[in-house]
Amino acid sequence: MRELFYLMITTLVLVSCSNGSKEKTGENQAEETLSNRIEVLYFHGAQRCITCRAIEANTGALLDSLYSKEKADGRIIYKVIDISKKENEAIADKYEVTWSSLFVNSWIDGKENVNNMTEFGFSNAKNAPDKFKEGIKSKIDELLKQL
Repeated sequence: MRELFYLMITTLVLVSCSNGSKEKTGENQAEETLSNRIEVLYFHGAQRCITCRAIEANTGALLDSLYSKEKADGRIIYKVIDISKKENEAIADKYEVTWSSLFVNSWIDGKENVNNMTEFGFSNAKNAPDKFKEGIKSKIDELLKQL
């Protein structure tokens, strides 16, 4: 009798926990992958300089202050990617990233338009943060008009 009770409790717990999980179907994944959007990708390694940290901080602050609605509805996706981690090897290889880098890319009808903003970021993020934010804002606004 006791074993039956434990079996019922275990079954109830397993059923309860699995009801909340949602699996993405192939159709949902394709829709998510093909949706028109802007991806802001900031790559960094394990060791980071002041300028690298400024790029991340200023990019995040800009997106949070001016584009929270676009982030919420998925038109802008911001990813901070540690290239020293094994799981990020493929994306680092895709963009040929070997050190801190910043990309502001658009995806329109399944086609990616890559915009490497790394040199701009390193030139301005630390010493001219307002110029940095204005340049990233300008690129994002230009790409948003194309969506």
